Amino acid sequence: SKQTGGYKREYFLIEYAGNDKLYVPTWQADRISRYIGAKNPVVTTLDSKQWNNLKKRVRKSVQKLAIDLAKLYAERESTRGYAFPADSPWQKEIEELFPFKETPDQIKAIEHVKNALQESRPMDLLLIGDVGFGKTEVAVRAAFKVIEDGKQVMMLVPTTILADQHYRTFSQRYRNYPVVLEVLSRFRVRKKQKGIVDDFNNGRIDMIIGTHRILQEDIKPRDLGLIIVDEEQRFGVNSKEKIKLLKTRADVLTMSATPIPRTLYMSLAGVRDIVLIETYPEGRNPIETFIGKTDYTVIKRA
Repeated sequence: SKQTGGYKREYFLIEYAGNDKLYVPTWQADRISRYIGAKNPVVTTLDSKQWNNLKKRVRKSVQKLAIDLAKLYAERESTRGYAFPADSPWQKEIEELFPFKETPDQIKAIEHVKNALQESRPMDLLLIGDVGFGKTEVAVRAAFKVIEDGKQVMMLVPTTILADQHYRTFSQRYRNYPVVLEVLSRFRVRKKQKGIVDDFNNGRIDMIIGTHRILQEDIKPRDLGLIIVDEEQRFGVNSKEKIKLLKTRADVLTMSATPIPRTLYMSLAGVRDIVLIETYPEGRNPIETFIGKTDYTVIKRA
């Protein structure tokens, strides 16, 4: 805490080289993000030439990204997408395999997504719902609708554990149908990765679930129909939009428990559609979130 203007206020302290210090007010905590990159980044002083050059490069890349995004969304708005057909008997069978009772909000979300897939305008939909509220089931049904009509699906997830979990879930539901799924992450040996990429690019794999690995340039889907981004708040702008650049006509389903302000703004501004799942499943307690000092007694009782 620091005394400023006669008031004692809380700040985050960020230290740089040469004893340089940056105090960030707690009410501007959204301006701080975790560093993701090289294991041992070079720490510089705040007035170094290297730091200034880095800021210039970042400003240039942000400006280029903004221009690319503006072009992308303008193109998606004016492009005629692919309209998927109405539900088939297989679609109904897949949906009946769901072992739980759908909540009212979940049913609304599923119908909304399927209707958006059946329209000729490229879908760009944000699905919001707490953990365990049934977002994955919406993705299972949407992906099957796309695959059954001969198109491919890409699912981007933030961690290898989540990639494996989704792979098991989707495989279990599709196991009696002619659907070929694969999971792609850095844990797969390089030779196996190459084989999966070749098969996906040549249309022999219907759906690929993966981490940032599926954003690499060797991924060139043969006939992409749907992109699913799970836990979108865990990805940077560049990652999420890069996958859309693969094909401006592909439908996009973004799922999140805690969407970032930029995504919410885009939804409220009408750039993308938004659907909420607010009703929690039968037998599940509603999630309560509160902020307080560390208290291990409270944590144990939670």
